[in-house]
Amino acid sequence: MASTLKNNGEACNDFDDKTSGVYGGVRDVYAEDMASEDQGITPWSVSVASGYSLLRDPRFNKGLAFCDKERDAHYLAGLLPPVVLSQELQEKRMMKILREYKLPLQRYMAIMDLQERNEKLFYKLLIDNVEELLPVVYTPTVGEACQKYGSIYRRPQGLFISLKEKGRILEVLRNWPEKLVQVIVVTDGERILGLGDLGCQGMGIPVGKLSLYTALGGVRPSACLPITIDVGTNNKALLEDEFYIGLKQRRATGQEYNELLEEFMLAVKQMYGEKVLIQFEDFANHNAFELLSKYRSTHLVFNDDIQGTASVVLSGLIAALKLVGGTLADHTFLFLGAGEAGTGIAELIALEISKRTNAPVEEARKKIWLVDSKGLIIDSRKKSLQHFKKPWAHKHEPVKDLLGAVKAIKPTVLIGTSGVGKTFTKEVVEAMAAINEKPLILALSNPTSQSECTAEEAYKWSEGRAIFASGSPFEPVEHNGKVYVPGQANNAYIFPGFGLGLIMSGTIRVHDDLLLAAAEALAEQVSEENYAKGLIYPPFKSIRKISAHIAAKVAAKAYDLGLASRLPRPKDLVNYAESCMYTPVYNNYR
Repeated sequence: MASTLKNNGEACNDFDDKTSGVYGGVRDVYAEDMASEDQGITPWSVSVASGYSLLRDPRFNKGLAFCDKERDAHYLAGLLPPVVLSQELQEKRMMKILREYKLPLQRYMAIMDLQERNEKLFYKLLIDNVEELLPVVYTPTVGEACQKYGSIYRRPQGLFISLKEKGRILEVLRNWPEKLVQVIVVTDGERILGLGDLGCQGMGIPVGKLSLYTALGGVRPSACLPITIDVGTNNKALLEDEFYIGLKQRRATGQEYNELLEEFMLAVKQMYGEKVLIQFEDFANHNAFELLSKYRSTHLVFNDDIQGTASVVLSGLIAALKLVGGTLADHTFLFLGAGEAGTGIAELIALEISKRTNAPVEEARKKIWLVDSKGLIIDSRKKSLQHFKKPWAHKHEPVKDLLGAVKAIKPTVLIGTSGVGKTFTKEVVEAMAAINEKPLILALSNPTSQSECTAEEAYKWSEGRAIFASGSPFEPVEHNGKVYVPGQANNAYIFPGFGLGLIMSGTIRVHDDLLLAAAEALAEQVSEENYAKGLIYPPFKSIRKISAHIAAKVAAKAYDLGLASRLPRPKDLVNYAESCMYTPVYNNYR
């Protein structure tokens, strides 16, 4: 029978030792089992150089791909089954498992679990199967994941900074194990996709976005930091949910909110330096515009909802000119939705028109009309409008609904950013088709359930003449014997390459010209073969190549504007971008 030695050297039987946590088990040397609920204990941890810890480290774990030599050298013998699988075979096996799940959320949970176990296999899987897995790790599935985040939560994947940490945010940032952070995606969860206030459960968005920064843009995983700022939630269902993981209080606003964000922004710069990219994600309109305006001159900040969406939509419009003809200035644009996405897109379109025609941007704005919940935005409403809507208030008679606006304005381009599904009705699409030979219809709201119309509806109601793209993916549509392939105006085309361009050039501030450069670079990647299918975006299967070109164009513009700090300037920026990209191939271990 096992025994231990007391301090005086006498044998002590564990069964008789009342200090043992479980009689017959290991002695409770740290008094964990003897402590009451009110007594504290020290969370001791003993680190031993063994293979077991290697298998639990997602950065270095290769699973069954460890060869026999590595298993012997790193104490893995017996900890793994004897078979040795290549990374390619592991990938094939994982895809087989994912395809057997019937529900998208099950696939999401499985692939996120893989990220926590084997980082390189996760990213290789995502890169090699991007068109199939993008809807799983990002919209639309990530929306459902955020809604149910409290129930499916397993391990923390980022930093949660709440009102409890006010006054010590820098200390919280120091808890993150990686110190060379280059990209932060941060949300306060108030406006998650088109799903509203999800509070702390919005963490799924920063995690998903940064997965794409790595897979599509090649930014190293260790350089990425997802953050959720928890100031409470006004979602009654979450406040009453026993599994909700955030602060159970109504949202902080005003001075309390602003002070927390100010402390956060200062702490981030102090911790990670001048050139860390801070991407604001899914903040409510009033905070999104204010934060971007306040910090764009002092920090390297980027709002994907305002600027990223604008850039990807502008790219689609530039590319669509080859199908509909004319220049941007020849077209009339009508938006349903005048929030951060709608006004952000509108402003970038106006800047591009101004750039190409040398006309004042105020003049270019007159080609763009917006409809909000109260109807067409016109000058007689100016006094009651929010500040970001006022530049779009033009002279016109009042129009109460979208259909009336289509008939009155006669737009050539209809863009939906309302976050409300089924608002491009049959009558609206038919009106667009009556006005235009090839109506350009962009239903951009996410997730799929919130799309203004489906691809099938757009093609059917326009008699197959519409050029259509959406925010979330739709399957190809057959109409009157012809197959139509809808495009996807997905921000993932832009932000990974845009971020890489900022990082590799050491850019210190985001200028609007960088967004225009990104849009133009993406439009250049649309081939004649894509145009023949009615596509205004290139296929996602070549996204790493696309991202390298976007990064190169963004970096070039940053150097031209004197915003780049990494010198000397590389001669071939595309090759340099490709050389900077993280590649998730297994290393051999000595």
